[in-house]
Amino acid sequence: MLLRIGVDAHVTPERSGQPAYPETMAEEYAHEPDAHRYVLRSAGQIASVVDYTVLGDSISMTRTFTNPNLRGRGLAAKIVQFAVDDVEKNTKYHVVPMCWYVAQWFDEHPERADLLKPRQASAS
Repeated sequence: MLLRIGVDAHVTPERSGQPAYPETMAEEYAHEPDAHRYVLRSAGQIASVVDYTVLGDSISMTRTFTNPNLRGRGLAAKIVQFAVDDVEKNTKYHVVPMCWYVAQWFDEHPERADLLKPRQASAS
C-alpha cells in the first residue's frame, strides 16, 4: 500500500548547523510487509517508521522512530495513524502497543481503543 500526499513546500532556515528541511513536502506513506514496518517518506527520504510483529490475531507495534532532524513536526503521529488505519481497514488484528509512543497515541485517541481488543471476524 502506498499513499502520496503532495503539499507546497517552503524551506525553513537552518538552525544549530542542521540542514534546512522543507516544513511541508510531498509525503509518501507505505506499508512494507516484508520489512514488517510502516514508513513515512518526505522528500524521498525516510522520515518516520513504525516497526511491528504479527503473532496470531495481534499486531505488536514495537518501535517508532523519526529522523532526528525532522522531529517535532508530528511525523510520528502521522505514521502511527496511517498504520492504525491500515490495520483497522485491511486486517482483523488487534493492536498491542509495545512502543511507548504508540501507547501514548492510543491514550490521546480514545476513540480508537476498540483496536486494542481482540476483534471478531465478520460473519460471511
